Amino acid sequence: MTGSHVLALGHYQPAKVLGNEDLAAMVDTSDEWIRSRVGIRTRHLARPDETVDEMAAAAAAKALAHSGLAPSDIDLVLVATCTAIDRSPNMAARVAARLGLASPATMDLNVVCAGFTHALATADHTIRAGAATAALVIGADKFSAATDWTDRSTCVLTGDGAGAAVVVAAERPGVGPVVWGSVPEMGGAVRIEGTPPRFAQEGQTVYRWATTHLPPIARQVCERAGISPEDLAGVVLHQANLRIIEPVAHKLGAVNAVIARDVVESGNTSAASIPLALSKLVERGEVASGAPVLLFGFGGNLSYAGQVIHCP
Repeated sequence: MTGSHVLALGHYQPAKVLGNEDLAAMVDTSDEWIRSRVGIRTRHLARPDETVDEMAAAAAAKALAHSGLAPSDIDLVLVATCTAIDRSPNMAARVAARLGLASPATMDLNVVCAGFTHALATADHTIRAGAATAALVIGADKFSAATDWTDRSTCVLTGDGAGAAVVVAAERPGVGPVVWGSVPEMGGAVRIEGTPPRFAQEGQTVYRWATTHLPPIARQVCERAGISPEDLAGVVLHQANLRIIEPVAHKLGAVNAVIARDVVESGNTSAASIPLALSKLVERGEVASGAPVLLFGFGGNLSYAGQVIHCP
């Protein structure tokens, strides 16, 4: 085998929906203010007793069911998350236990909002190296647990959820080369710190960095995959803010692509946002099987990672 392929996807969102009008009753904000600044209408919130691994396992179970593989076929589980409270067993091991997997390697990755694309690259590299044959790659975050619900600049952004992919060895690579990196000296622009941990960010700094520095990097991802932006069928950027997603997609030049805008109904779900949005696009049939899709995560640490995949 010379590469890996995304075989199937799945996603999960909690039942509770918090609308902008609900937030306006909690803090000094309004539906118009929120939609004009970040484009979000609703977000899903986990129950107080609903855990990151519970959401991750729900999304992974759907992806596994769609793949046609047996639990015993999975030999690697990667969970990208920045909101896991417990350290051990890690989220990946807990997901493996919930799904009855046999003896997979289990690892968590914390690259905040760029976590899923980092995890997907890690799974691809591991499979290419021959150390795994079938992986569950999951992004899951309970961002509401790290939200200061009195801070109107951040509480309007966050939501909870999970998305998952089954990635398998393939003769023809379906996951393109990753382009990844970070801006360590600016890492404090996005923070989840303290006890209890709380999310904070320098919104204008993140906005300027994302809209000016990320489009050339996204074009580099396409170049490494041997595809022009005009030939992309889909673009799934981290669902941070509609005012970031739309200009970055426009500057990229993906004029024929479906642009994921799941942030409108899901908010910023951190590491879950890319697989959640991608799974929905595939479920609705908006991107054809085998079509090229750009995945590009960015955010905390001012990290970024992207690759072009062939849609399952």
